[in-house]
Amino acid sequence: MRNSIIQLIENEIKHAKQGRVAKIIIKSNSISDHTLIDHLYKATKAGVEVHLIIRGILTLKKGSEKLKNKLNAISIVDQYLEHARVMIFHNKGNEKVYISSADWMVRNLDHRIEAAAPILDVKLKKELVEIINIQLKDNQKARILDENLGNNYVSSVGKKHCKSQVATYNYLIGKK
Repeated sequence: MRNSIIQLIENEIKHAKQGRVAKIIIKSNSISDHTLIDHLYKATKAGVEVHLIIRGILTLKKGSEKLKNKLNAISIVDQYLEHARVMIFHNKGNEKVYISSADWMVRNLDHRIEAAAPILDVKLKKELVEIINIQLKDNQKARILDENLGNNYVSSVGKKHCKSQVATYNYLIGKK
């Protein structure tokens, strides 16, 4: 699984180096695998926009001020417990979307049997991307994950308030 994820990251790096839009969005419980973290650093340095929604452990550090706008990590803990693991790779606008059982941790990638599956159904892929985008807009329960461990809430100043669990519920109810 690690090698496949690295290949997907490398693909985004290639697009960024060619001047194309390149973006990676990862939703997971934890990210602590140093090999994958190193590839995320490499991606941001190449110009890939990286967004992480991590509920638990994140051992990545943003580091330099130059990368600040290319690497964003938040944690959303609210009323409903979530364990979704979703990977989205921009792929020149033809997004590759995966759901997975694995966190990006050595124990999951090296010592367990885990699975990831591509989402091929166009409607389901669109729905997953829209839900993840709702979560990225959360400014009520989302906390910024940074190297200072401040756990400060994402600012809502000048923005429409968005509590992602409520917004996701309303989005899904509206689809009925």
